[in-house]
Amino acid sequence: MRFSILSKGDQKSDVIKGRMEQYLMDFSLEYDEKEPDLAISVGGDGTFLEAFHRYQHRLEDTAFIGVHTGHLGFYADWLPDEIEKLIIEIAKNPFEIVEYPLLDIIIHPASKGETKRFLALNEASVKSTDGTVVMDVLIKGAHFERFRGDGLCISTPSGSTAYNKALGGAIIHPALNAYQITEMASINNRVFRTIGSPLILPKHHVCELKPLHHHKSFLITIDHNTDSYSNIDTIECRVSEKKIRFARFRAFPFWKRVHDSFISDER
Repeated sequence: MRFSILSKGDQKSDVIKGRMEQYLMDFSLEYDEKEPDLAISVGGDGTFLEAFHRYQHRLEDTAFIGVHTGHLGFYADWLPDEIEKLIIEIAKNPFEIVEYPLLDIIIHPASKGETKRFLALNEASVKSTDGTVVMDVLIKGAHFERFRGDGLCISTPSGSTAYNKALGGAIIHPALNAYQITEMASINNRVFRTIGSPLILPKHHVCELKPLHHHKSFLITIDHNTDSYSNIDTIECRVSEKKIRFARFRAFPFWKRVHDSFISDER
């Protein structure tokens, strides 16, 4: 089996990466950064997101697993003192595959220009570079509302525990092929109205965000990467046909992850 390891870059993570790399090669596994069967992240959820985006072109062939070296990670669930156990599991035992939904974000230009396509594990967010975001929200091609506010967050089920949760969105189990749209400080008064609640959309419901003014610039964040875009006709959001594959050597139920991340008193 071929494997790769991505480290957060701090001393603790680099030491663990070095140990794992050496031990796994001692078990006759091959280190391959280009085409790994198993991508291991050592750090936190940010490092895991980096690993995902590095190998998003290989989602059918690469499975992911995370070791956290700081605060408890939602994706990185193995502890540093479990490294030897994890190494033996990887070297000796086949892993179970658990799949989570992903999000397709397609930015269509208003005039001549390149259509931009992105894949998100956690979420995409849309904000304005100067003032209020004003966008028409269409669901399945039908106008739903005209949004005015700080922005919108579109999240996957696993990403529903991240930025979406901080905005007051619901937590969705990843067994559901769905995605969520959550408002950021919407403007609601006698003149302007939005739904004011998070929307949970099934896989076959495509959402389109259409800016009222094409010349305006928007900050669009895909997971941990932010860029400025203008000349936008439509931002198309949907559940992707692709999924991320997690390598599981032990049971770690989703609701236990939620409990351990947000409720447990253990540190």
